[in-house]
Order: sequence, then structure tokens, then C-alpha cells
Amino acid sequence: MPAPFILPPLPYADDALAPVISANTMGFHYGKHHKTYVDNLNKLSDGTEFAALPLVDVIKKAAGQPDKAGIFNNAAQIWNHTFFWESLSPKGGGKPTGKIAALIDRDLGGYDKFKADFANAAVTQFGSGWAWLVAENGKLSLRKTGNAETPISGSAAPLLTIDVWEHAYYLDYQNRRADFVAAVIDKLLNWERANERLGA
Repeated sequence: MPAPFILPPLPYADDALAPVISANTMGFHYGKHHKTYVDNLNKLSDGTEFAALPLVDVIKKAAGQPDKAGIFNNAAQIWNHTFFWESLSPKGGGKPTGKIAALIDRDLGGYDKFKADFANAAVTQFGSGWAWLVAENGKLSLRKTGNAETPISGSAAPLLTIDVWEHAYYLDYQNRRADFVAAVIDKLLNWERANERLGA
């Protein structure tokens, strides 16, 4: 019987985000880290009720249960990473257009303020984690989560994320997290996908 959880394919070639994210980093980040989360979840869920559930349901059912921490962490990291790859585009970055731009103006003080605040959320996330642009109750907001935590275990709908675990940037930027974050925002954020996620 095939393993229930699979490593989703990247939406672009592993060198497509260079020079912001090198093919070398993608090889380790996607090819090893992301794959390991999938392999671990398949082992941990084998023979349990979780093996028959969609990934999002695994995350929501395991969230907040200390005895299911391993299942939650690996499932959430699979989801977070897949979402991260889709939050990036070789043709991304720059100022958004469409509905997302209007909502950023309305809720977050305009693009320049959003850019500064999103970068600050990513840079100041202590240790490993994520910075998120989310929609909740019809309004945009920024948040950060530690380790494998993810907004989808609550009521927020993520629109974009930046991975600030060290393995996301260390091969290319060493300890210069701020440089990595700035480059992702300026050159890779997939605003088209964010608009799609809004239903725009």
C-alpha cells in the first residue's frame, strides 16, 4: 500500500529562484528537509487514524495535543513548506496589484509600511519559525509563528509566508536573515497567488 502522504512537486525548477535562493539551498531545503517531514509523518501515522485523513485535518486534529506533537510538527511542516514554495515566484516581488494591494492599503497602512512590518516580523521571530500575511474576519494582518506552528490550526487564512528556519537561508546568507527576508519580499513574493487565495 502506498504511503498516504507525498512530497508535492515544486511549482518551478530548483534553480528558478536563484540568485535569491540557490539551487543548492533548494536541494537541501526541499529535497531533504521537506522530504524528511513527509517520511516522518508516514512513519508516525502508520496504523493510526491519521493515516486516512487529509493533511489539513491531521494538523487540526493533532494541534494542541502533547501526545500527538510529532504528528502535528511533521504534518504542519509539510503544509507550511508547500505553502511557502507557492508563496514564491521567479517573477514575483515588487508592489502588488489588484485586491491584495487595495487591502494592504486599507488594513496595513500601504505597501511601504507592509513591507517594513512584514520584514520585521520575519527578522524578529526568535529562533525557527515563519512570518505570515493572513486574512481573518475580512481583514489582513501580519503574524509570526514558532517552529511548526501554522495559522491554519486556527481561523486565519494564510495568503503568503516567509520561512525563517535557518535551513531556509543559511547556505546562501549565513546569519544574514534580514538580507534573505528583504530579497524574498523584493523579488519573489507571489502576489498573483495571494490574489487567487483571496478569491480575487
